[in-house]
Formats: sequence, structure tokens, C-alpha cells
Amino acid sequence: MDEKYNPHAIELKWQSFWEESKLFKVDEDPDKEKYYLLEMFPYPSGNIHMGHVRNYTIGDVIARYKRMRGFNVLHPMGWDAFGMPAENAAIANKSHPSRWTYKNIDTMRSQLKRLGFSYDWDRELATCSPEYYRWEQWLFLKMYEKGMVYRKESFVNWCESCRTVLANEQVEGGMCWRCGKQVRQQKRWQWFFRITDYAEDLLKYCDKLPDWPDKVITMQKNWIGKSFGAEIRFPIENIDEEIPVFTTRQDTVFGATFMCLAPEYPLVLELSKETPQESSVCEFVERMSMQDRSSRAVENYEKEGVFIGAYCINPLSGRRMPIYTANFALMEYGTGAVMAVPAHDQRDLDFARKYGLDVVVVVQPYNDDLDSTTMTEAYIGEGVMVNSGPFNGMNNKKALDEIAVYFEKKDIGRKTVSFRLRDWGISRQRYWGAPIPMIHCEKCGIVAVPEDDLPVVLPEDADMLEGGKSPLPTLDDFLKVKCPVCGNLKARRETDTMDTFVESSWYFERYCSPKCDSGMFDKKKVNYWMPVDQYIGGVEHAILHLLYSRYYTRVLNCFGFVKYKEPFTRLLTQGMVCKEIVSCPEHGFLLPEEVKESNSNRLCKECGKEIMVGRIEKMSKSKKNVIDPNILLKKYGADTTRLFCLFATPPERDLEWSEQGVEGSYRFLNRVWRLAKDRMNLIKNEKTFDGSPEQLNGRVKDLYKKTHQTIKKVTNDIEERFHFNTAISAIMELVNAMYGIGNEENSPNRDSVMRFSMESVALLLSPLVPHFAEEIWKGLGYKSSVLLASWPTYRKDAFLKDDLLIVIQVNGKLRSKFNINTDADDNTIKEMALSDERVKKFIKNKPIKKVIVVKKKLVNIVV
Repeated sequence: MDEKYNPHAIELKWQSFWEESKLFKVDEDPDKEKYYLLEMFPYPSGNIHMGHVRNYTIGDVIARYKRMRGFNVLHPMGWDAFGMPAENAAIANKSHPSRWTYKNIDTMRSQLKRLGFSYDWDRELATCSPEYYRWEQWLFLKMYEKGMVYRKESFVNWCESCRTVLANEQVEGGMCWRCGKQVRQQKRWQWFFRITDYAEDLLKYCDKLPDWPDKVITMQKNWIGKSFGAEIRFPIENIDEEIPVFTTRQDTVFGATFMCLAPEYPLVLELSKETPQESSVCEFVERMSMQDRSSRAVENYEKEGVFIGAYCINPLSGRRMPIYTANFALMEYGTGAVMAVPAHDQRDLDFARKYGLDVVVVVQPYNDDLDSTTMTEAYIGEGVMVNSGPFNGMNNKKALDEIAVYFEKKDIGRKTVSFRLRDWGISRQRYWGAPIPMIHCEKCGIVAVPEDDLPVVLPEDADMLEGGKSPLPTLDDFLKVKCPVCGNLKARRETDTMDTFVESSWYFERYCSPKCDSGMFDKKKVNYWMPVDQYIGGVEHAILHLLYSRYYTRVLNCFGFVKYKEPFTRLLTQGMVCKEIVSCPEHGFLLPEEVKESNSNRLCKECGKEIMVGRIEKMSKSKKNVIDPNILLKKYGADTTRLFCLFATPPERDLEWSEQGVEGSYRFLNRVWRLAKDRMNLIKNEKTFDGSPEQLNGRVKDLYKKTHQTIKKVTNDIEERFHFNTAISAIMELVNAMYGIGNEENSPNRDSVMRFSMESVALLLSPLVPHFAEEIWKGLGYKSSVLLASWPTYRKDAFLKDDLLIVIQVNGKLRSKFNINTDADDNTIKEMALSDERVKKFIKNKPIKKVIVVKKKLVNIVV
């Protein structure tokens, strides 16, 4: 070992060794239990950030640990390479999405290798490769044949600047999450996956995922959103049309006094046409199209609406109900129509008071009498039904089922279940994505691309159009195609590309056989590796990515391609990496390297003004509260960077950046290095002690037992909770104990026990700081990698407490002895001494003046 710890030389040396020896390459082995460890693959943005470092470090520790426990570990890496970010970045940097993406992949791959992650790079994949997306095109065709894919016109969140459809989660305050420009509702033809066919199954299996975080399960359940209720149809006055409404409160239908339709509802503009309300309705609908229409956003809006000039009839009460279009009615929930019952829904009551609409009480509380003219709070509790025809006098909760049956008898509705989940719109009007393998023919309509013609290759040499518009509709070589059914030469390809969530919904299967060219994957290999045993990623993906992956797996299961329904057995959602925000009054947000220290003050390097320190928030490029991992690697090395990410906090909590924490991690590694260097000559040729603790004594015995206790602690912390911080703390305590054994310690087994402890430290540190551990392991004389060694085991007899021999004196004379556990306190020792039968003979009935306990060695009873 070198005199000083040199992380850069050590890390490059071992990374080269690992790569040359193919140490992380893995194949199926039916004789070994498999363990599939996967972190969510990154988008190739150009450089890894601290969030990547933390996420992948957590995964690497588990992968290395499991391998040392004897598992056959699959730990792959690839690139979620399609999507709008690449286009936007390419436009900003005057590059091409293809060149930009592949260049970034090269950069990030080298950065990940520099951190020493144990990936099987032979399995690397990029979703923008035709060899990858040809198979999701193939599955698209299979789904289309089975009716699992369809095309329809629908209102979508449209960003004119990005020229694409956005999911509700990508609209923030009415603005595009990517470019910050206004988003509007626009009706467009879109391709959809029928995910709603699996809503019930997706919901049911939420309770069969015990190793997922409760908060993620709750988010999945809420997104699927199952509601029990009834559908009732309201006839529209003067036309042969009905408005179907889903409600969970069929007990209140008699109290419905007006109808609210979502601004996007197909009948809104039609019913207002040629009425005095037409212009105000058009203006309202246009204004609503510019708002964020997600349920989250709508909850915070002031409730408003416009009468559309038409009426419908309450099928139970016969009441003539004015029809409004209102901002709180959503097409994504129920049918897009809301029967308003102001007496029993606060939102409806506020709306009714605002617009002077009728309020009818149909549920009276048992201990009160509501007045519809004066009530300011809607009553939503249990009570007796009134003004409800044949149901008067019934308990409203008990009447729910009976009322639903009544709907069916009268042919005005039915008992039903509704889901919040909507079919997955996969169309994106962008260039950088997987082409949808469909053809439009004037004679035949929409026809599928023949399987033999797959993949439909995205032309990667296409020039981007101004404003980010997709060039695909302008490329004749791509667009024009012969119809495979009738031979029409004027047919054209579909120019929408697939949502990038499609690529990320099956990549984990592709990793099992990434070179397979006869199908999406090799079934035999998938059956060996899948499902993923441990999946790791941010909680921001708790809904869409995980839900779509679960759905896509069910599609594969439906076709018989896989045997399982759930792709991820265990899920860990790591916390964010956070840092304080620093800004200058003149220059705005500052990077850490743009701040200087002066007389205990922190100043802006540019202008010298004192900086302002803001809140601690998630690291963000826009707010410049980021730390470049490359700076850490250059200053401290990969192992220190990894150690800090692991030691600062448990993985599920947010990690607060601390320069002192990084320094502390670096100091610890140097401390272990000095210990190993100092003792190596004494222990290198020693045989490791592996006997009973009873063969030892003194501090050497204590160290031996401490080492076994540490092995158990670290094993449990990693195996059961992934609490690497407490595992590291236990190793630090062991190192402290090792420092306590000096050369003056006179014990025949001192060096062999010290070797055992040093080997244990190397093995326990191996998953955490692998380069460092490799060097210590080599220093101990081993020729093979520490990763090939078995995880250490502990002796149970190391946890037995040693007995203490306590001498009892009466008036200074030895009268008896007894043994007691080392953890016994003075009161226990005193009680044991006084209850000793031999001592009682000497005390007899004499009064006891005092009892003196001396350092758990002696008890002197004075009588």
C-alpha cells in the first residue's frame, strides 16, 4: 500500500481492472438464485447530476452486496433517449437531436464508469435505437389487431411553442413545464391505449405490492380513482338527446336544480348556437381553453360558469334545470357533466348563490331543520330523505342501492362504477420519438404497416424546423408510402410519434436479452430474470411511469409473452438532493463557485456585494443551487462522493448538501487507510483468527466481539432497511475500536484478531466504497477482487455477555462470591450480595450501616 491515500490513482486502476476482467458481466445460471437490481434509467441530458449520483450509488451498494451474498445479480444500464428535452436542447444549442443525444450518452457513460458502478455494460441499450423501438412498433400492431389501440378526436393540452400534446402533470399553472409558454385545450386526433380495460386489475394488485412505499400505493390508487355510484340520464328539452351523469350521491338527485358541463363537452357550443348566450359561451370556452384544466389546478380556481341557453329535465323530480358550462366540470372525471345539488355540495351551493339558482333540500339531518333560503353550508352528512317522492322518510345512506335499482326499473339509469383513470394518449406531434406504425390511405382508411416492413425508421438526418415543429410531415421520403392493402401510391405515414413513456414501460424486459433480434426479448431469459427484485427511482415517477409499466406488463401477459403481471417486486423511492439557494442583488442566482469568502462574509465574485442565502431546496440548474459531481470527483474521488451520499441520511429522505459532510467522509477514508498502512506489516502474513471469543481476553477479545457485532449490524441495516448511514456509523465505531489496540497490547492473538477485523472492514466497505476496499483487500495479500469474496458472517457466541465475578465482604472480610452479567447496575449487584445465603449467616440480625459497591468488583457490607 502507498503511504498516502490517492483516490484518483486507486480508482482508475480498479476501474480498468473491472472492465478488462469483465467482472460485472452476468449470464443466466439456473443453479444460482437471481437478483435483478434496477435503477430508473436516465435521460441523456449531457452530464450526470447529484440526484443521479445518489440514486445509482444506492443501487450499486445493493447490487454489490447481493453479489457477495451469493446471488446471480443483474445490474444493467441504458438510456431513455427519446423525447422533447432532446429536441429543445438541440434547438438551443443549434445541434440535431440525434447528434446531441449520442454525444451526451458517451459523456454520461464515462461519468458513470468513473463513479465505479457495477453495470453490465454489455447490456447497454438506448431507446432511440431502431433495434429497440422496432419491437414496441411490433407490439403496437399486435395491440391494434386486438382492439387495444384506437384513434379518436379528443381535447388535449396543446403547447403551441413545443408543438406537442402534454400530460396534465406537464402543465404547471397553465404553462408548459418545458418552455414556460401558455398551454391551451385543443381538439386533435390522437392514438390511445385502452389502459382503462385494466383499471380494476391495476387497482386490485395495488394491495399485492407489500414492498412498495405506502405513499406510492396511495398515489396509484388515487390516480386510478374507483368510485361506486350510478349513472342517470337527463333528457335535454326540445331535442332527442340526453346528458348522462355519473354520481356517487344518487340519494340527492331529487335536489338537482341545474346542470354543469365541462367547457370541452361536445354539446356546449352546439346547444348555445343561435341563442342570446352564444357569444358569451364562446368567449368562456375560449378563455377556459387557455387555463390549466387539471383537477389539481381547477380546485384552486374561483368557481365560475355561463348559462348556455338550454335546459334539461330532472328525470326524478321533473324540474326544468338550466344548463351551464362551468370551470369546475372536467371531461376527465365521470362523463364531463355534473348534476348540481347545491343543498348538499358546497361547491354547487357557492355557484348557486353566485348565479341566483334554486336550492332544494332533500336530506334533512336528524337533529336539525335546514332552510334552503338561508343555509350557507351544504349538508353532506347522513339524514332522512325529504322532497324525494317515494323515498321520503328513508335513511339516505341506506337508500343508495334502492334508488339505483329504481333508475333501472324506470330505464333512466343504472348502478355502475366509475374510474378516474382515462385511456393513455400516446400521440406526440414531435420529431424525436418512435414513429407510430400506421398508414393513412384515402381508399382503405387507416391500415397497419406490415410486420415485415418494421421498423419504421425515424430519419435521423432530418433538419429541425423553426419553432421546433416536426419535420416528418414535410419529408416525402418518410411521408409518402404505398398502401399495403390496395397499392395506392398516395398513401401517407402517420407522422405522430409515441409518448416516451412507451419506451420506458418495457426496457427492463429488454435488458434481459438486449441483443435479441427475433422478438421483443428472449422469453426464457425473461422468465429467469423478471420480475425486477428491487427498483429504485424518484417519487416524481410514482404515478405515470410506474402505472404505465404495470399496464404494459399486463399487455405482455395477455399475449402470453410473460408469466407475471407486476414488473417490480420491491420499490425504493429515494429522496431529493437539496442545497441552499444563494443569490446576489445584482446578478441573481449564483453557483457555489461564483461565491467567495471574505472576513467571514460571503460575497459575489463578480461585484463583491454580500450575497443573500435563501431556502434549502431541491438542486436545480435554474436556481444554480447545484454541485457538479465532476468537481467532487476531481477533488475527493468517487469513493468519498459515494460515501457522503450514503452516510448523510437514509435513502428515502432528502439529502441536504454539506461540504463539511464530504470532508468528513474523506477524513474517515484517510483514517482507515492510515490504520491499514500502520498495521499491514504486522498482520499481512497472519492467519485470520476464527475461533471462539473465550479463547481471547482483554481488549483483543472486546475487538473480536465488536467486529462480529458490526458484521451483524451492517448486514441487517443493508438487508432489511437499506439504512446505509447507520451501517457506516457502525463501521466507524469498529475502526475506533481497532485504533484502541496498540502495539503494546500483549496478547498472543492480537495480530490475527486485528487481521480478522481489517478483513471485515474491507468486506463491509466493499459495496459502499469499492475501489478503496479493493486496495485494502489487495494489501491483505489477496489476489482476486474483493467482490468475489463472500459477505462476512458473524458468530452468535460473540453476543453473549461476559459474567463478572463479584467478591462479597462483611466488615472487610471475604465471605462469598457470585457471578453476574456485565451490564448489571450497582443496585442489582447490591441486591444479589444481600440475598446471598452465606452472607446472611454473617449478618444475622445485625443492622446494616452501609453497603459499598466498588467498580463492579467488590461489595463490602458494614454491620
